[in-house]
Amino acid sequence: MASPAQQLPPGWTAEWDATHQRYLFIETTTGHTQWEPPVGNPEAPPQPQASPPPAQHSKRRQYAAGQTQAYYGGDALGAAPAQYPAPGAPQQQSQLFTPGLAAVEGQFSQQQGVVGGGQQSYYGEQQPEYINAPQQPAYPHHSPAQMGALADQFGQMNMGIKGPRLVTTNLLTVPPEPRELQQPPPEIVLPPGASVSPSPFSNADSSYQRCTLNAIPTTNALLNKSKLPLGLVLSPYRSLKEGEEQVPLVTDTVIARCRRCRTYINPYVQFIDGGNRWRCCMCSLSNEVPQLFDWDQVRNQPGDRWARPELNHAVVEFVAPTEYMVRPPQPAVYVFLIDVSHNAVQSGMVATATRTILENLERIPDENGRTRVALIAFDTSLYFFSVPAGGESSMLVVSDIDDIFLPKPTDLLVNLSESRAQLEALLGRLSDIFQDNHTIGSALGPALQAGFQLMNPIGGKIIALSSSLPSVGAGALKNREDPKILGTTKESGLLQAASPFYKTFAIECSRAQVCVDMFLFSSSYQDVATLACLPHYTAGQTYYYPAFNASRTEDALKFAHEFSEVLAQPIMLEAVMRIRASKNLRMSSFHGNFFVRSTDLLAMPAVPQDLSYAVEIQIEDTITAPFVVFQTAILHTTCYGERRIRVVTTALPTSSNLSEIFASADQVAIAGLLANKAVERSITHKLEDSRDALFNKLVEILQAYKASMTAAGAGASAQLAVSDNLKMLPVLILGLLKNVGIRQSAQISPDIRAYAQNLLTSLPCQLLIPYIYPTFYSLHNMPAECGTVGEHGVIMPPPLPLTSERLERHGLFLIEDGQTIFLWVGRDAVPQLIIDVFNLPSYEVLRGGKMTLPVLDNSFNQRVNAIVQKTREMRRGPYYPHLYVVKEDAEPLLRLWALSCLIQDRADVLPSYQQFISQLKDKVNGSGY
Repeated sequence: MASPAQQLPPGWTAEWDATHQRYLFIETTTGHTQWEPPVGNPEAPPQPQASPPPAQHSKRRQYAAGQTQAYYGGDALGAAPAQYPAPGAPQQQSQLFTPGLAAVEGQFSQQQGVVGGGQQSYYGEQQPEYINAPQQPAYPHHSPAQMGALADQFGQMNMGIKGPRLVTTNLLTVPPEPRELQQPPPEIVLPPGASVSPSPFSNADSSYQRCTLNAIPTTNALLNKSKLPLGLVLSPYRSLKEGEEQVPLVTDTVIARCRRCRTYINPYVQFIDGGNRWRCCMCSLSNEVPQLFDWDQVRNQPGDRWARPELNHAVVEFVAPTEYMVRPPQPAVYVFLIDVSHNAVQSGMVATATRTILENLERIPDENGRTRVALIAFDTSLYFFSVPAGGESSMLVVSDIDDIFLPKPTDLLVNLSESRAQLEALLGRLSDIFQDNHTIGSALGPALQAGFQLMNPIGGKIIALSSSLPSVGAGALKNREDPKILGTTKESGLLQAASPFYKTFAIECSRAQVCVDMFLFSSSYQDVATLACLPHYTAGQTYYYPAFNASRTEDALKFAHEFSEVLAQPIMLEAVMRIRASKNLRMSSFHGNFFVRSTDLLAMPAVPQDLSYAVEIQIEDTITAPFVVFQTAILHTTCYGERRIRVVTTALPTSSNLSEIFASADQVAIAGLLANKAVERSITHKLEDSRDALFNKLVEILQAYKASMTAAGAGASAQLAVSDNLKMLPVLILGLLKNVGIRQSAQISPDIRAYAQNLLTSLPCQLLIPYIYPTFYSLHNMPAECGTVGEHGVIMPPPLPLTSERLERHGLFLIEDGQTIFLWVGRDAVPQLIIDVFNLPSYEVLRGGKMTLPVLDNSFNQRVNAIVQKTREMRRGPYYPHLYVVKEDAEPLLRLWALSCLIQDRADVLPSYQQFISQLKDKVNGSGY
């Protein structure tokens, strides 16, 4: 029987509704839906007789012999043999597939262009003939005139006037597609002539700075009507992967800035008066072009203005002249505070930390030989180390921790190059000095005060490594973990700082250009929420290793890798950041690790790479300009002693058309901004308020879209409509609601929750998205090229939707969220798979838990290892995820932890994706649930 979609009048299409087992007829121009075929098509088959598409079949289906070659191995596809059929399945005869797999493959078969009976689908399976039918045109019976009329109708709906075209999607019938999150944000279409340069780099790459809307509403009323949040998500100091372009450097110290608003010259200014003056793109003031702007100082001859980096690149760095310096550029200073109490020594933290510092002394930034280093150990006393150049190091003990003083003003903070030999000797024996230390307790607060005194005149970075709750001296904390209040309205109190000492001390540090990084290792409660205040207000970062034990190789390796990456990072010292915007736009609130020194000046004593910040923006008055500009400027000292200004410029068109606003929305940036707002609300209000605010914001957006962009208007609708570019936003919000930092649960410890919130507010989008929407791969039947090296490195398997429907009892799967990697092994996995991957005889012998995969002499093992390695390396940041092997019948906690990553499933009191969408539909239609 022909598909109803091929027999409908112009402007109509049909979709199979698996829930009601019948076709739903949709008018494409208005979104109107009905169960009966539209009048005017007598040939349409009667609705009850319509047969469903085979892909929507809900029962397990047995496939024919010739259609399982991709799984069993053979020459039908020319692929390498896949060794792992389901146990007990007769070779070369038949194969059972999971129903979820068949269903989703069917939905995507047309998108993937699967044609002809012998083709391989996107998922590497052989498809039955009836799925592989030749693709039909979308409107097979339409004449060119009818198609033209259809185009006119779309034109009247303001589709495709300029910028991205608005396409409406029904969330009830379109499941989440993970690959959508790898797409670039909606295209930025500026008016012709907006940029003075035709350079492709004249607008900032989204990895540096992205806006939640790539077309800015001209009025605040229009923004409010859309209910979309307006803000910037930025990572101005993102790291560079091999092969990526360096940020262009302007070395001639000719810096052109607007006299009124202090905007830096950029590709969006206008040159007037014969090129002698330039008009600011922010405030329209006319400024003189500096005399040396057109002069090549290196060759001492006239230069080409149009070749200057600041007119061709949106991300550029200037070498700052002396007027940008309050004092000479400071050297890089590192003060290590190492907990040497009994717990720290016994866990192996001290030995691992000192060995890592020793092995990475060469990697600490010190090109100009100015870097200075100090070591302070602490338990309930402080231990200073005098390291004179050319002499023997000595230890000085200070037991009076109530009135901190430096026992020897000189030789505590030493030049890294000059005292290298002494530092190496000291680090080599430091763990031995304290190996028999039985002191229990931590004077972290006094140790921080001592480190601050040591570097107060210069500034720099304190790196504190602590293995227990601070118990004596300033900043001492009490264990406030109470299982009875977990999951109640009082839980948010545990996410707030318990002592004002750390915030007050952090503000002192910020004033003195001192940044603090915290590495926390306790096996019991450590009050991460309080200790994370220090990095939060000093622009540092917190790293947490619960129950750390260096005798487990995996623990030692993770900490050593992350610590060494932090040590080797180039850091930006004594930085201040300001974000400017065009007239009638104002930065209203800031989220991230910094201290707001004045209304809009962000103080950052030392800026690590790959930290993210979020800024909310308000529209104060009607915007009349055809486009607006946002410019982030950070004045800083490099760790090599040079004062520089990094400038990041983004230009975006303005629009008074609501459909353009929706079509330009960036779902990834919106998720990043909402994650920051949710964490802030969970601390200032309650966790429940935070979850409600996220859900309600999503409902508002969908209601606004339905009211303005669909024919249903304010009435009830059978669809849940949203623009195509926002179709992953609901599943991202669901991922946030199920994230450890915000999730409703009485089982999450305050330390784990506080650390998760720290990640939600500091991870760049490239790391944040997998953290709230993990990646899920099937390894046992992945295409033959996956795990091998291609043009762009190791080829990764296609990502799967996050549902346990995709888990097969004989399969091997990888689930990862950027912080943890799970290898899920089905209970019916064949012995050959276990032998090839783990070098063990059978599933029964395999032990679950944290482990390192063996490297074996077989191609499948090497491919799996390559995928795990690529997963650890492909994103920016120092993180090195642990690998856990999870057996299908593993211990419940580990199994539940892994399954909690499959956020489209129901878990505990949290809804599945389908339930979540149903709740949204009820709310959008105005009814409760």
